[in-house]
Amino acid sequence: MSSLQMSLAAIGALTVGAVVVYNYWTSRKNAPRQADPHREPLRDSVLPAIEPVLDADPAVPGYSDEAREPVFKDAFTNPIQPDRKTQLDALIDVLALIEVDHPVSGDAALAALPTTRRVGTKLFSVEGYVQDSAQWEVLTPGRRYSGFQAGVQLANRMGALNNIEFSEFVVKTQAFADVVGGSVGFSDMREEVARARELDQFASVHDAQLSFTLCARSAAWSPGYIHQHAARLGFVPGAIPGRMVLPALVQGLPAVLSLTFDTHAAMAEDPELSAIRSLVLSLDVPQTDRNEQPYARLREASVALAAQMDGVVTDGEGQVLGEAMLDKIGLDLEQLYDALDARELSAGSPQARRLFS
Repeated sequence: MSSLQMSLAAIGALTVGAVVVYNYWTSRKNAPRQADPHREPLRDSVLPAIEPVLDADPAVPGYSDEAREPVFKDAFTNPIQPDRKTQLDALIDVLALIEVDHPVSGDAALAALPTTRRVGTKLFSVEGYVQDSAQWEVLTPGRRYSGFQAGVQLANRMGALNNIEFSEFVVKTQAFADVVGGSVGFSDMREEVARARELDQFASVHDAQLSFTLCARSAAWSPGYIHQHAARLGFVPGAIPGRMVLPALVQGLPAVLSLTFDTHAAMAEDPELSAIRSLVLSLDVPQTDRNEQPYARLREASVALAAQMDGVVTDGEGQVLGEAMLDKIGLDLEQLYDALDARELSAGSPQARRLFS
């Protein structure tokens, strides 16, 4: 073999080697970032998945027709319990008083309830009056009630109560009253429907579901990498793959924040090979108590994750959110909170959670 041939062979070998090294470097560079096994373990290794329990109406055993807030179990050693209050409220419900001649047992009242607890898209409820305590309460077996009140929600995120729904409310309430041997009086339909429209208009103007998108600057993320960093900020796994939540301090209330990413990537046969380039941090403003400082926590979590995971915080259109824009959003939310407070529909209150559902 001549010296020229030997030189060409050497050059060829070096070229092939360079290509192999480059391809290896490129694949390593573009591979999803993995969780560090030497750092603290993931929260989900010690905590069970947090299921959004459908908090069944205590008056109807096994009932789960009404969409309820998640109940975070085992997330806290000594969770704070929410106040137990009656559900119906003249502020957001049409009420109909049902008078009875004799006390009615809770078992009989429960048996008289309609099979579905919805009137169109609105929640239908019945409460009983306990004479000894002079209080209304959800229907409970073993109790005796000297009166009842039925109610239907005036509005929710599906819209305002309409004439057809009001008529259905009258039919359901009258049927219940007939079974328990009571007489019922109804308010004027036109007045209640007008009140529902006004409340719905207020809710539409003051509703806010805020989300920030965190985008990877260079290398993509694996699900484990996301879980590891989010867990250090207090997020725990949700019931749905690709979802994590930051629980509220009060057990039974909605999560303060949610973190979501590609469900298909989370459910892949080997999730750690999934390449995720963005995740979304969300806040449902009316559902979350102002005292939880949800926006401050959303902002802090977004900035912290961006710094730790080499990402950038953007809005839904891909526009980078700088400090000035984040400050402006915070000021706008404070005005929204004030407006809800003034209407006695404070964010996170039972009335606001039902209205904005």
